[in-house]
Amino acid sequence: MFAASLHQLRRASKLFVPMASKASQSGFKFDASIAIPKQNFEYFLVLDFEATCQEGPKIFPQEIIEFPVLKVNAQTLATEATFHKYVQPRVHKELTSFCTKLTGIIQEMVDNQPHLEEVLQDFHNWMQQEGLLDQSTASAFVTCGDWDLNVMLPSQCAHFGIPLPLYMTRWINIKRVFSDVMGRYPRQDLMEMLRLLNLAHQGRHHSGIDDVRNIANILGELVIRGAAPSITGEFRPRPGQFKEQAGSS
Repeated sequence: MFAASLHQLRRASKLFVPMASKASQSGFKFDASIAIPKQNFEYFLVLDFEATCQEGPKIFPQEIIEFPVLKVNAQTLATEATFHKYVQPRVHKELTSFCTKLTGIIQEMVDNQPHLEEVLQDFHNWMQQEGLLDQSTASAFVTCGDWDLNVMLPSQCAHFGIPLPLYMTRWINIKRVFSDVMGRYPRQDLMEMLRLLNLAHQGRHHSGIDDVRNIANILGELVIRGAAPSITGEFRPRPGQFKEQAGSS
């Protein structure tokens, strides 16, 4: 989605890196006249879960059915790797028509897929392969709101007795970053931020993999405008809430 040439990076000063000024459906294009501040992290991990749902009362327990994460280089804004899995729900195995209409996820996409604990292990392996669990590598999850890592993942892990990865308990809420840069808090989430930043929406809204790509575009534009995002949220488990806590390595 984003890319930088080596000679452009060599031209950067210690504190600044040349970066794009505008985004389109084809991604960012570099403009060496624009510099962005040095970032607090080496990588942004852009995440957006989709979960079981129904029209009317909230479904219980709600379960993750799509698990996408982009590994975005914080200095070049290049998407260097993608983790994307569909997840089979345990309780409400049949997706509602409302859920399919909202997310675009059909029954065949979750049937015979791994359950959440297997996907979390696959994700842990991916994090290791990408060097993201090295103590010398600073990375941060980026979400659109606090729901994904403050509510959805902890609640499902607690309900099914699944260890909660400790490295998934801190995150950057992109809406807070947007508010800092633009001076207003987005009330309509993703689509409002895209509109106010004059960015084209890509793909299908509420498709997890498309949403993370759009969030990454928003993140890139905010960084171009001077943002250096820091952690905005943290989930703190209650004693005994989880049977076991998975470490960060």
